[in-house]
Amino acid sequence: MQDLANFLIALGARIEGVGTNTIIVHGPATLGSTSFAIQPDHIEVGSLIGLAAVTRSPLRIARAGVEHLRSIRMGFERLGIVCGVEGDDLVVPSNQTMKIHDDFGGHVPKLEDQPWPAFPADLMSIAIVTATQCDGVILMHEKMFESRMFFVDNLIAMGGRIVLCDPHRAIVAGPSRLRGAPMNSPDIRAGMAMLLAAVCANGTSTINNADQIERGYERIDERLNALGAKIKRIPARS
Repeated sequence: MQDLANFLIALGARIEGVGTNTIIVHGPATLGSTSFAIQPDHIEVGSLIGLAAVTRSPLRIARAGVEHLRSIRMGFERLGIVCGVEGDDLVVPSNQTMKIHDDFGGHVPKLEDQPWPAFPADLMSIAIVTATQCDGVILMHEKMFESRMFFVDNLIAMGGRIVLCDPHRAIVAGPSRLRGAPMNSPDIRAGMAMLLAAVCANGTSTINNADQIERGYERIDERLNALGAKIKRIPARS
């Protein structure tokens, strides 16, 4: 929202309160022309980090907007996944420890979402799938939304060791050997998470309602196939 408001201001719009909870727009306005660089999607970048981790593959994410990824990188570091920075590229090596870091005193660690700039809620499902492939136990705490955890039933059916404590918390123990299964995509983020699970699972998975995923990840099948995945799109029956 802030980037959009700044863009409109650069065109001549009169907008007050950018960066606050209340934005005042004065109109009508006559807009001019300007150039503006669209920032990368930090949720997509985080999803690709998870993809590289669960497939144990090296990945370079070009122009990743690394200055905005501090909390995301810290969240994945709790799972034993460390990314490097080369200029504005984010580099995910293949030789990750994938070992969940215990809290002080040997307590079960926790990964929780919070409003920006903390770890984002939209990456919690990706982190849950990633944790199934990591060594150790972690509590995943989804604070901000109801029902985001319910997709874990699909992961349990695939062989994931997950205990759903309540609508906001799940305990994940890994690593688990996932196996292919039929699934339904309830929303964008859970759909992408299930796609990651399918890519690293043994066997074939079928994800129904997959158009949900492309609401947030354009041409995701083509892009992942270019990286070496084996994804086939089945046209909807008329």
